[in-house]
Amino acid sequence: MSAMRNFTEDQIMFRDAYRKFLASEIAPHMEDWREAGIVDRSAFKKAGDLGFLMIWPDEKYGGMGDTDFRYEQIIIEETARAGCKQFYNTLHSRLVGPYFQRFGTEEQRQRFLPKCVSGETILAIAMTEPGAGSDLAGMRTSAEDKGDHFLLNGSKTYISNGINADVVIVAAKLAGADKKHAMVLLIVERGMEGFERGRNLKKMGMPAQDTAELFFKDVKVPKANVLGEPGKGFYYLMEGLAEERLISAVGCAANARKAFDITREYVMQRQLFGQPLSDQQNTQFRMAEMDTEIELAQVYIDHCVTEHNQGRLTSNMGAKAKMVASEVEWKMLDLGVQLHGGAGFMDEYPISRMFSDARINRILAGSSEVMRLIIGRDVFSQKYQSLFD
Repeated sequence: MSAMRNFTEDQIMFRDAYRKFLASEIAPHMEDWREAGIVDRSAFKKAGDLGFLMIWPDEKYGGMGDTDFRYEQIIIEETARAGCKQFYNTLHSRLVGPYFQRFGTEEQRQRFLPKCVSGETILAIAMTEPGAGSDLAGMRTSAEDKGDHFLLNGSKTYISNGINADVVIVAAKLAGADKKHAMVLLIVERGMEGFERGRNLKKMGMPAQDTAELFFKDVKVPKANVLGEPGKGFYYLMEGLAEERLISAVGCAANARKAFDITREYVMQRQLFGQPLSDQQNTQFRMAEMDTEIELAQVYIDHCVTEHNQGRLTSNMGAKAKMVASEVEWKMLDLGVQLHGGAGFMDEYPISRMFSDARINRILAGSSEVMRLIIGRDVFSQKYQSLFD
């Protein structure tokens, strides 16, 4: 399958090595981390020591210097396959880390990236507020320019890695600016005076993925910790959204395939009226539909990965990939629970946990409704072009 999907020989070897790492160092601890409500920091360090945490940074920062997104695709797919999605190492590696490369200074890259690559420093990004999710213009956290520093005030919620994070990239409104989209991105470090963490939030699913509230009261952030140009933070955030949605799509498709495999195995063993459930026409038809839908979603996602590697991934493409993959994943998980019968409602069965863990995927990185809005605007824009044109 890997060869059919155009992975290189080195990438196939990388997949095998990463799969073994998950089996030995991550999967055996997932149950304990679920109970604790947080992944142990040592997991990031172990991944970093073996070169599995951040692939893209240049060798001078400790990385491989390979920007091919297919390496991260492998990491996302194998993490889902191993049932370790709550490790959520991709948040650190590809959702937050690249901000330093795209918008940071050389001094900032040298100061932060090596420890991010090694896993000594864990990253998070803070955008969401109680009244501002997909609509970032509603953000109320503010940063006031005080000459040699910014004074940061406000709060964030639903922040992944919120407890573990040593460095948080915080989006804030630029105080005094006359434009609602004028924002600044600030690098807030553990221990800064006035930076406090709230509770580790209880969630419907993903219990091992620490999700927290963050509070900022007169936090003095030095100018050396400003990412990019003040006032352009909103546009910096938008620039990364297409990749963020592709990352989500890759994970959703991999999780859908995992759910399919689990369900396939179960219905072949489960007896109903003296024969395997897999012999029932309804089971065969429904599973045939899902096998087809998952594979079609995977083909489009692989196409998007290729386009992304060539610098051609658009917001519209990312939205389509995210919407389709998350909807197919949810459809497969719902069917999986149904075909498991009463067992599907029991926490001891993987399909049950996968069902509750995945519910967030049609919300994070932009809800399915927002994805439809983005795609719909493109459909009715002047730039729309049919495949047949």
